Amino acid sequence: MGIFEPYRAIGYITTDVPFSVRRLGTETFVTVSVGKAWHSYNCAKLTLFLGGPQLPKKIRSLASYKDFTIAAYGNDIGVFKRAHQVTTWSRHQHKVNLLLVFGDHVLSVDIKGNLFIWSLRGDELNLEPVGHILLDDKFTPTCIMHPDTYLNKIIIGSQEGQLQLWNVNTKKKLFDFTGWNSSVCCCVASPALDVVAIGCSDGTIHVHNVRYDEEIVSFTHSERGAVTALSFRTDGQPFLASGGSSGVISIWNLEKRRLQSVIREAHDGTIISLHFFANEPVLMSSSADNSIKMWIFDTIDGDARLLRFRSGHSAPPLCLRFYGNGRYILSAGQDRAFRLFSIIQEQQSRELSQRHVTKRAKKLRAREEEIKLKPVIAFDFAEIRERDWCNVVTCHMDTPQAYVWRLQNFVIGEHILSPSADIQTPIKACAISACGNFSILGTHGGWIERFNLQSGISRGSYNDISESRQYAHDGEVVGIACDATNSSMISAGYNGDLKVWDFKGRELRSNWNVGKHVIKLVYHRVNGLLATVLEDMVIQLYDVVALRMVRKFEGHKDRITDLCFSDDGKWLLSSSMDGSLRIFDVILARQIDAISVDVPITALSLSPAMDVLVTSHVDQNGVHLWVNQAMFSGASKMDSYASGNQVMSVKMPTVTSNGGANKEETSSPENVNAIQNAYCIPQLDKQMPNLITLSLLPRSQWQSLTNLDIIKVRNKPVEPPKQPEKAPFFLPSVPTLSGQILFEADSETTAVKDKEKMKNQKAVVLSSQFILLLNSCVETKNFSAFTDYIKGLSPSALDLELRMLQIVDEDNLEKLDQRQPELQSIGMLLDYLIHEISCRNNFEFIQAVIKLFLKIHGETLRHHSMLQEKAKRLLEVQSTVWQKIDKMFQSARCMVTFLSNSQF
Repeated sequence: MGIFEPYRAIGYITTDVPFSVRRLGTETFVTVSVGKAWHSYNCAKLTLFLGGPQLPKKIRSLASYKDFTIAAYGNDIGVFKRAHQVTTWSRHQHKVNLLLVFGDHVLSVDIKGNLFIWSLRGDELNLEPVGHILLDDKFTPTCIMHPDTYLNKIIIGSQEGQLQLWNVNTKKKLFDFTGWNSSVCCCVASPALDVVAIGCSDGTIHVHNVRYDEEIVSFTHSERGAVTALSFRTDGQPFLASGGSSGVISIWNLEKRRLQSVIREAHDGTIISLHFFANEPVLMSSSADNSIKMWIFDTIDGDARLLRFRSGHSAPPLCLRFYGNGRYILSAGQDRAFRLFSIIQEQQSRELSQRHVTKRAKKLRAREEEIKLKPVIAFDFAEIRERDWCNVVTCHMDTPQAYVWRLQNFVIGEHILSPSADIQTPIKACAISACGNFSILGTHGGWIERFNLQSGISRGSYNDISESRQYAHDGEVVGIACDATNSSMISAGYNGDLKVWDFKGRELRSNWNVGKHVIKLVYHRVNGLLATVLEDMVIQLYDVVALRMVRKFEGHKDRITDLCFSDDGKWLLSSSMDGSLRIFDVILARQIDAISVDVPITALSLSPAMDVLVTSHVDQNGVHLWVNQAMFSGASKMDSYASGNQVMSVKMPTVTSNGGANKEETSSPENVNAIQNAYCIPQLDKQMPNLITLSLLPRSQWQSLTNLDIIKVRNKPVEPPKQPEKAPFFLPSVPTLSGQILFEADSETTAVKDKEKMKNQKAVVLSSQFILLLNSCVETKNFSAFTDYIKGLSPSALDLELRMLQIVDEDNLEKLDQRQPELQSIGMLLDYLIHEISCRNNFEFIQAVIKLFLKIHGETLRHHSMLQEKAKRLLEVQSTVWQKIDKMFQSARCMVTFLSNSQF
């Protein structure tokens, strides 16, 4: 097991598989494919409702029926009830391309024309099909649909352009439709009987009467490409929506037989699915651009407007950085989008606005892709200025200007930073000062200039008078960095020259050449180390103050794509096109771990807490999260990570985490155990000496134990409850914990029960679960079960249990016999506290329990010698443990001071 283990992938919304829509009660759900898993969204707000498990192969087709989701992957078909796979149908010998829910049956068709009929009846699903149909050899199925009111009949379209009508009950072909000499891509039924719409690969749409085999009307797309999706409006309006490979959605008027409206730039890729909701003017569309959109037709002119959507990158990301104390990820992709991903709640993920791109595209009669900024190749940010002004600056491919963004409003800023060089060349590097007031830009021509972020005004350039052109570098600027105090600025040129400048005076302080071309530069502001990637795939670390190389790391076999420091500066992570991710320990000057993935990593970033690593990969539109398992292991386990040149193959994170997507499935005890087993968190076999172990309980739970008196006073009602003026008639009842209504018996029966209850009061106290569990743990001298029990109690419940140990008036404390069960229980609890303090387990929780215990039973301990001896023993153990802990803290403080003052 390596340091980083795969967790999950985010940013995947849908693929090129048509979605499936179903209605459960009053809500509508859409199920989409996200590669090897499926997601189900609630259409009310497009929130994630369910997530299916990871499958062995990519999903090729989807269907849904009531609580069932049917997914075809490879030659198999998986049947899921909610998120659990209940059975697998494995009769096909070839890849399954089509699925159709047909009543309480499912029809599946593979690429060789085998059609199987599966039954969904009963609790136990059959593993064998109930029917089989073999299509013609020269008939390659491309779509399948069921015309309304046609009992047991389906229509199958083919790549050859023909359509066939089959009876699945008798397994006979009823009719052949000649077609239009073009491949059939999609086919849907209309609200009118006997009428279907057929989309062809030549861009034509045929509205056909299948009863008489007559064409009613035909339409032709103005854009080139096939008709890939169709849907009829069902709220009484005679409209037909069609989508093609150009990403445009066309709305056709069936009565007037003409084009009604066009939704241009609806998607950036091929339209995969279209669906009009029943009796609603709402259209849902999905595309290969990794997005789902809902359009509503409520405008005066009848055009559609975007109602809600979910989207991710339509092209692989190029740059990644953690933002917001590790809660968000800034991502820039080849799709010209600058996005913000939330790793806590994916619903908060969004694309940063580039200001009225759609309106400007309409005005200029251009495509939105042409209006958007070019892909981001580098960016930097300063969280300290998020609420003041623009705090993000981006460099774009082949663009001589840099753009600023206001992340508080998720919008591009009003200033454009343009260097004042004589020859305008594309900007290649950027950096923001630690104070967040300035941005430094470096160009392809070697020019470096500083700008004020608040006003966008230039504050001077950095020129090396020794250069022939009086630029900063004689060549491309590949990296820029600023120190933590705004005293120095570091820049690197492609020709291998590293320069340190005076930040304010813009004068060159020092200059040295590494002898080889520099590809990338990363600077750590805390320790002052500069990491450079050279053309020979070697990583060199330099001390900027001492102006010398202090570390050198090798191991990559191909071009290094990205590298980053950990927040404490002890680790350096690097990725390469050879598919490896290597982790180097800067202090030990060695590689401590290396993993290999199937798809090379293009960008990476480590969260400030060092608990999550995010990566992007070649030809992958999402971002992938990895968890740092080293944070859950002891220091003794770290040596096992030092693998030298050994590289461990690891699978990439999937879209479904080990916990599942829905809360109901995640919260079950079985799945909680599955999560713990899946992560394989290493446990320490033996507690380290002089260290304590915390309980990992919420702070409010153990802090409330020490403040129960204050909480009770604060929660005390202001006035007693008032009796209503006209109370309704009711039978006297007894409250129960189960909620069952029990009527109160007559007074005589109640009196008898009260006497019996008083007689058995001591037995009840002694037979409580708290006392019984404490007795059994004292006998076995193993208190782990008792600790788990009291940790699960609420503060008020634990307070009640401690008070029930002794039900005696304070005036009778001296008369109480030491052999009474009450004092024995208190003595056993003292033994338990002594044991836990000496073992230093659940330290903060036990301290709170001791404080509450002494507050309740302090007078009892003072009046009995047997309890006084145990209390003295508890005091001695407590003092000894505190002295060891304090000594350990002093040693740790000395070590931190030594490391902070030491230099490499």
